[in-house]
Amino acid sequence: MSELLEAVRAGRVEDVPGLLKPLTARERAAELRELKVLRAEARDHPWTGRQERRRLRDALLVAGAGCQRGAASAVTWMGAADLRVAEALPAGPLVEVLSHQEPAWLADVAHRLAGRPSTAQEDYPLVAALVRLAGCPMPVTDALTRGWAEAVSSSGGTPLAGNLRADPQARAMVLGLFEVTELPFVIVWQADPDVVGDWPGVLAALAGEGVLERDPLVAACLARLLRGGRPRDLPFFLKLLRRLELTGEEERAHTADWIGMVSDGASTVAALAQEVLARLAVSGSLPVGTLADMSGSALFRPEKKLVRAQLVLLGKVLRSDPGAAGVLLPVVAEAFGHEDTDVQDRALKLVARHLSAVEGEVRAGLASAASLLSPVHRSRAAEVFGGRTAVADPDPYEEILPPAPRPARLAPVAASLAELVEEVAALTGGRGESSAYEPRGMAAFERALDGLVRYAHADRAALAGALRDTLAGSWWLKDDPAAGNETWIVRLAGVERVAAAALDRISVRALWYANAHGPRSTCCAHAALDSVVEARLAEVAYMVRTKSLPFLLATPTWSTGAVDPDVLVERLRTYQRLCAAPSPVDFAQALVRVRRGGAPETVRAAAALGTPEGDRLAAWLVEEIPAPGLKGADEPEREPERGARSEGGHGWLGAKGRAGSLLAGTRQRLVARRDFPTAFRWLGQAATPSGACSHWSTGMTHWPGVLPEDRETLATWLLPDVAACAEADRRGGAWWLPLGAEAGGPAGPALRLGIAYGLAARHPGDRLSAVDALLVLTARGQLDGPQLGRDIAMLAISGTVKVNRVADSARTAAATGAYRTVWSVLGAALSDLLADTSRPGLGDLLSVAAECAERGAVTGAATGAGTGTDPGIPALAAVAARGGSSRLTAQAARLLTALRQ
Repeated sequence: MSELLEAVRAGRVEDVPGLLKPLTARERAAELRELKVLRAEARDHPWTGRQERRRLRDALLVAGAGCQRGAASAVTWMGAADLRVAEALPAGPLVEVLSHQEPAWLADVAHRLAGRPSTAQEDYPLVAALVRLAGCPMPVTDALTRGWAEAVSSSGGTPLAGNLRADPQARAMVLGLFEVTELPFVIVWQADPDVVGDWPGVLAALAGEGVLERDPLVAACLARLLRGGRPRDLPFFLKLLRRLELTGEEERAHTADWIGMVSDGASTVAALAQEVLARLAVSGSLPVGTLADMSGSALFRPEKKLVRAQLVLLGKVLRSDPGAAGVLLPVVAEAFGHEDTDVQDRALKLVARHLSAVEGEVRAGLASAASLLSPVHRSRAAEVFGGRTAVADPDPYEEILPPAPRPARLAPVAASLAELVEEVAALTGGRGESSAYEPRGMAAFERALDGLVRYAHADRAALAGALRDTLAGSWWLKDDPAAGNETWIVRLAGVERVAAAALDRISVRALWYANAHGPRSTCCAHAALDSVVEARLAEVAYMVRTKSLPFLLATPTWSTGAVDPDVLVERLRTYQRLCAAPSPVDFAQALVRVRRGGAPETVRAAAALGTPEGDRLAAWLVEEIPAPGLKGADEPEREPERGARSEGGHGWLGAKGRAGSLLAGTRQRLVARRDFPTAFRWLGQAATPSGACSHWSTGMTHWPGVLPEDRETLATWLLPDVAACAEADRRGGAWWLPLGAEAGGPAGPALRLGIAYGLAARHPGDRLSAVDALLVLTARGQLDGPQLGRDIAMLAISGTVKVNRVADSARTAAATGAYRTVWSVLGAALSDLLADTSRPGLGDLLSVAAECAERGAVTGAATGAGTGTDPGIPALAAVAARGGSSRLTAQAARLLTALRQ
């Protein structure tokens, strides 16, 4: 064994450069062959100490890199995952062993390392050292730019400005900041103008000193703002642009960029561009035609502040240059069709003020555009244009709803072992990183789970062989003592646990214990639902190793997770023919998933099996055994007291006395505790819906599949999650609403209240989930719109939800074409909400309601104006009669006008 190999085996990385230095090219090639053998040994050998493994692999990496002849092979060696035991390469020793190479070779290595997205950020110190040795330009890539930014921000306590002044590559790397997909966190963190040495301030100062070139910096900053990016990154570029304090000449030179930002930029970017263009327009540096073009884009942005500012700017230009009216007033008239009637009113007043400056075709065009105005402004428009406005007869109203979702049959299990293994690899990420719990991933999970059971029953050895090759990178398959820890392997998520059992990576004893002593925690709804998913996995993993089942009974027939009763009867018949005994958890899950109330012949077929499972299924189908539900047969549903709140603040649940148990009656509880496995017995316990809890859940997107035919129970348990989205501004708690709308079972008060909370959620993604659920229920004919409106009003009156968020959700739903549906909700809500007009957001809600009414979505009178018809919204006329210019009064008058037409 050579001295170099001994040093590498001992992990003496500091000795490697000196031992390599005297070696010839032939000797290095010979050493490389031995190092490759040692590398294979190090990859598979169960080394006992972490530090020992790290020293060995560092020494291997340095020695192997020094023995390579080609730049590509050297980079491949240094980038190998099995040698990179630390985040960063040992730059010092590597530079020593590579320094004898030619500059072109070193430059090639530097550029190749910089081009590796997964490692270039950590390799910046090595790349920078190689660039200095080679005397070549610094390669600018996203990952390397992030590494550079971190290095210059925290270099030995030296201020950022000093590091940038001393860096010969600063000009190129700073421009690279404007090209990265995502700014380094260190820059975003140090972009506070109140912090000394913040990045925007330092870059602007260095541009003033001449260390950085100003013109390329300004151009790059504007180009990045025009291109857009992540919301967290844009403030940095905006602050930098303000710090650069552009001159008037620089602003004029980039007019096209400013116009592009107004048209397509983010709100804050568009506001800055609008300020600049306003200065140019007022100073006369912006041609009228150009102002008209950018105004056409600005007036139809969703931000009301920007639209109003643009109208103010147009008013200033028209006052200073009346001759521009012929060009600018037609642009102003385009705002007659704006969704905000306040914008329409401002545009009409501006046109009226300068109408005398135009005539002929321009005046006729303005009068024609007035037909776009809301009905509330048409009488004023008739006065302005002398009765020359024409309003087309509206088309008959037609509600537009999404197609009612139809459950799709689940695809059959994989037709070949190779196909199954591909599905397992997709669910586990191929390296033991389970991704089985993606939204709507239940179907893929269930197919793969059933496939593993079927192929294990047919030939477990063949299944194990195929899985071993595909999952070779999984940590629990490596010959490392830590990877052999059954305590962790037996807790693997999803199908990965079953695969580990099929590969004998978990002992039968550990599998038995996990199956017999599964999760029992029912501290909250999440834990209770998780316990069902976990119990299924534990049972399947144990059965794969012991009593190999032919297939699973609980595999869904439909995409919602439901099981067709005829299919379940046939599965039980096949079990009977094969003399196979159903496993308890699998059969219990099948029962809970089966669609009840089936045809009489299905019930007779189940009873004719003559097995205990067949008898239980027959009784279940005719509902002799109660299904999970919020109340027992002897507990009728009670409507909540208006405005009632529970101890936890969850509306009508408090009025019902904490919602009771899921199986409230004594008989139901006994059935659940006697006939169901432990994981399902929480259905019969007196429990409250989940409150605030903190624990890791692995199966949340599988929860709808636990009770696919009882969405009301699931909604009750998950209601606090979506309530927290409205009350505590949490994110993501409304994910289940669209799935609940598509599921089976009654759509009762719990699901309806969940939608009410979701419509008032803080984050747009949660509100969109609630809108989806609202539209799906409507398409299925299962939405009680007026009651939903009363629920929303109750929550708003009690201070639980914010009206402006509900208005945003209602506007989103109406924009899909469901104006009648939205009116059915808002009409009922406003009847209660207008009793107290001090509540913020009422004007926005009235605006959406008025738009629905103007579209012809109202089927009956609802004015409360003393016409003798249905009073509908009694307080509306009183609010509209107040006068004034408030948004609340204006929108109330608009709605009243629309309802009276």
